Amino acid sequence: MVKSDKDRISDRIREPKPYFKTRLPHGRGATEQPNATGDGDAELNPKFWLMLVLTGIGSGIFGILMMMILYSVQHTTYHYHVGEFQIAVGKVAPIYRFYALLIAGAIGGPAWFLLNKWTKGQKSEVDDIVWSGKGELSFQKSLGTSIIQEVVIGLGASLGREAAPKLMGAITGTYIGRWARLSPAQKRLLIACGAGAGLAAVYNVPLGGALFTAEIMLGEVTLPVVLPAIGCSVIATAMTYVYLPNRATYLGLPNFQLRWTEVIWSLVAGPIIAIFATGFVRLVGFISHHRLSGKAVIFGPLISFGLLGLIGMKYYELFGNGKDMAKSVFSGQIGSLEVLAILFMLKPILTSIALGSGASGGLFTPLLASGAVLGGFLGGVWSFIDPGGSVSAYAILGAAATLGAGLQAPLAGLVLVLELTHTGLQIIVPMMIVTLIATAMSRHLDGYSIYSARLPGTGE
Repeated sequence: MVKSDKDRISDRIREPKPYFKTRLPHGRGATEQPNATGDGDAELNPKFWLMLVLTGIGSGIFGILMMMILYSVQHTTYHYHVGEFQIAVGKVAPIYRFYALLIAGAIGGPAWFLLNKWTKGQKSEVDDIVWSGKGELSFQKSLGTSIIQEVVIGLGASLGREAAPKLMGAITGTYIGRWARLSPAQKRLLIACGAGAGLAAVYNVPLGGALFTAEIMLGEVTLPVVLPAIGCSVIATAMTYVYLPNRATYLGLPNFQLRWTEVIWSLVAGPIIAIFATGFVRLVGFISHHRLSGKAVIFGPLISFGLLGLIGMKYYELFGNGKDMAKSVFSGQIGSLEVLAILFMLKPILTSIALGSGASGGLFTPLLASGAVLGGFLGGVWSFIDPGGSVSAYAILGAAATLGAGLQAPLAGLVLVLELTHTGLQIIVPMMIVTLIATAMSRHLDGYSIYSARLPGTGE
């Protein structure tokens, strides 16, 4: 006899048991929805929630400290106080920019060499720790490399600023989880939440940070993961309002109107962006595997940063993590196809060379900025077919698609761009289409992300 839908009971078990024992009239349990089942190995008990609050607070505090270091160096070097960092860089003499990058290399190389020597065998790769479940993060190495990163980025190095707060958020979760004697699964969840909260805090993207935790760090968009991720990101972001502004990272962008030609553009541009993102990730992976080590690190950053300094004497938009480069194309300030082509090709190369020289830093903003410029370039080419289009809109679409493909996380990519710009909902349909195509195609082409591609080999 076949059971009716009313009599059929899901074999999924709900743990902890719900307070209401009586089922709804349809007779089916809450466990029919897969993400509503038990907490899994990481029990979300009161003790865990208390430690999560402390992790959120700690991630926010470390986010503030990292940004204070970054801004202090930028202020001292380029007299940057408010507005766009890129404008301050452009106002100084070209030779001054070159010297600033030489100083970054002269500081960063020896500092990383000594840090690696003093902390030999210790780990500071949060992705490796969370994904493999092996080892623990070192406070000394994590703090040291985070400070060095923010100093050299403040001087103009082409690296992302998110790696330091992400790492220190994870460190907060590591030590709080150890102090509270949480289970290994609870500690892993807490570390991942701290990492996502660190990113959320410095970019004012609490929802994007939560999705970063769930989709990238843990690969589970389920209630037992999403709830702690949201809580930690919100707390950390709110903490930073003491020092950082409560506003979008990219201000003053236009409100876009949907044009159906943008949907057609998305169908055409999606595969191109997928190939570009795959190439970016592959380049990062190849160079990271062959990066300098030992005493070569003393001089590696000096050479790689010096190369950026030479190129930056003309194309100073390449300085820093790429935030202002993205802002320029988002707001339509870069209109030349030649300049756009040069920037989206050089940014991945210079960032990868910096990593290969032994430097350490993030890739989130360089990836986003490269995608924005590529989108603007493809939009500029498309304007020969459809003159009424907005290069700014195409830049937003390109940024979302490149993030989705490069992170292998389309939901996080979409939400992060929307939160960073506080615009784009009007063109959400082509944005989702181009992100879907780029991410799906890059997944089938390769499948690595900017984080998994740079992991150390199993024998290292």
